[in-house]
Amino acid sequence: MTRPITRKAFLSLAAMAPPLLPAIAAAQARQLRMVLPYAPGGVVDTLGRVLGTGLAEPLGATVVADNRPGAGGMIGTENVARSAPDGNTALVMDPAIVINPTLQQNVPYDLFRDLATVTIFSSSPLVAVVSPDLPVRTMQDLIAYARANPGRISFGSAGVGTTPHLSGELLKQRSGVDMQHVPYRGITAAFPDIMSRQVTFAFSSIAGARGLIADGRLRAIATTGAARPAALRDVPTVAESGLADFVVDLWLGLFVPAATPAPVIASLNQAVQAVLRRPETAAAFERAGAEVRHMTPTDAAAVVRAEFDMWRALITTARITLS
Repeated sequence: MTRPITRKAFLSLAAMAPPLLPAIAAAQARQLRMVLPYAPGGVVDTLGRVLGTGLAEPLGATVVADNRPGAGGMIGTENVARSAPDGNTALVMDPAIVINPTLQQNVPYDLFRDLATVTIFSSSPLVAVVSPDLPVRTMQDLIAYARANPGRISFGSAGVGTTPHLSGELLKQRSGVDMQHVPYRGITAAFPDIMSRQVTFAFSSIAGARGLIADGRLRAIATTGAARPAALRDVPTVAESGLADFVVDLWLGLFVPAATPAPVIASLNQAVQAVLRRPETAAAFERAGAEVRHMTPTDAAAVVRAEFDMWRALITTARITLS
């Protein structure tokens, strides 16, 4: 028969025991809020959710996707920039994060003062597409065609200031050929006019154009990455086509408030790298027309600065405005 424990003995044991309940409560409360600054369904939302789902295990946390669309991604970006730097809030963002500070007026945050780069985790070049009926099969052909038809060449885009638009402006600058910009509400809206040759060509995300390329309704003539993407191995890059240093990448990066401690950023980066090494992550990225990209915080921050400088120079020189 066991002897009942006295109140004095119970209190003595309780004092020596580790604080299990607070520790359990803290573990259960750990949550990473991942802000996705666009509406559901796009590549930022899709790949952001893939990454967030994978991060739950290495972080030992619940990851909650928080869509905050509006103002070209600035609403969600500002939300993260103003959040507590405790490692519990992160932002997934595309190249608009380096374009907006030059293109937009009254940006409510400073990219380099208010945000820190954790990593760039995906890479996806654009693809230049034309109608199969157009007598153009390469980027050299397109430039030659434009020079032979001055004033008659146009390119579609997903809207002013988007990466497809700025890619066309960069092509104009590097080739010296004048081309008329035709903005649409999303790049897929431009495809019918390209197929009917009302618009000459467009730069598109691979995911957006791949189906039409596969069934022959669009022709891919060049991709914009530093190397040929796995999804379009037979299509040369723009740089291979004669325009050296022409590289445009629809990368995605992970950002946190600037005052987040360096060890917290390093830990988050390590968790991301672990997720990116999983075959299922690479497969999910490939389905979205992207490839995983491994990068340290320092290297990623350098890329962000270089991209900011490149697009600022183009927007300023070409006098691109939203009006």
